[in-house]
Amino acid sequence: MNDTSHREPAVEAAGLHRRYGPAGAAGFDAVRGLDLTVHRGELFALLGTNGAGKTSSMELIEGLAAPTAGTVRVLGRDPYRERTAVRQRIGIMLQEGGFPGDLTVAETGRTWTGLTSGARPVDEALELVGLLDRRRVRVKQLSGGERRRLDLAIALLGRPEVLFLDEPTTGLDPEARAAVWRLVRELREQGTTVLLTTHYLEEAEELADRLAIMHRGRVVAGGTVAEVIAGHPSRITFELPERCGAYDGLGLPAMPGAEVAADGRRITVRTPTLQATLTGLLGWAAHHGVALGGLDARSASLEEAFLAIAADAAETTPAPSLIGNAR
Repeated sequence: MNDTSHREPAVEAAGLHRRYGPAGAAGFDAVRGLDLTVHRGELFALLGTNGAGKTSSMELIEGLAAPTAGTVRVLGRDPYRERTAVRQRIGIMLQEGGFPGDLTVAETGRTWTGLTSGARPVDEALELVGLLDRRRVRVKQLSGGERRRLDLAIALLGRPEVLFLDEPTTGLDPEARAAVWRLVRELREQGTTVLLTTHYLEEAEELADRLAIMHRGRVVAGGTVAEVIAGHPSRITFELPERCGAYDGLGLPAMPGAEVAADGRRITVRTPTLQATLTGLLGWAAHHGVALGGLDARSASLEEAFLAIAADAAETTPAPSLIGNAR
């Protein structure tokens, strides 16, 4: 991952709010005090459960809507009030492109080229996303995954300094998703700043330099993947041999701080100190001649950390009054 701590910010949000409906209890705050900094050349992932406010936050940062309160700057400018200056330096891939279905892929690209300063050739953009051989196909004849790749191609036409990707790989098959990941990595290596939202936690874990997890309009956790995962227990699973019988709570070595659960002879150990616990367990097994069947030891995943953080946030954050749904 890139070290971005010394770089200038590409995106800054401070105290950002977005309200739907009237002021007071009758309205709904989709974004509530968002503070966010994305450095130049960084890939930042914005995560959250449905209704957390990710898309509403992205629309404010992209300049598609004005915040109710707070400030946002993209490349040092207000993306809503100075939209003309900002728009030519950014690329936006929305959840749905909404391109006319009767236009071909190439015609769609040429239409957007006419609206984009310093646009790269259409065929170059299509080749980047693997759609060059579909350039004469009408948009309505594309598969869902191909439409998402067309959305990405259009976002890349202007050679953006900052690229916003809202659920970029939804509907893609594994091969196409891997291709998009490679492209996004290449763009970041070339200096493009990327801010993405995704429901695929593997995607964030694979790509992000840093990430933030939102819940009910607020960021409840953030940092590098390692920092977000830290503090969540690692897991060791194994099966005792038949001669040991079902686990009765006795016999295993002392494992300070660990929690042990059993399903017959199948044992799951959750521990904050994976190496120490595993070393002790393997030493005990060797000393007693016990074969630990199907032994598997791994650190907490981003998915496990995400679910735990979301559950904690749900318990501690009061539900706001609702008019409609946050996005």
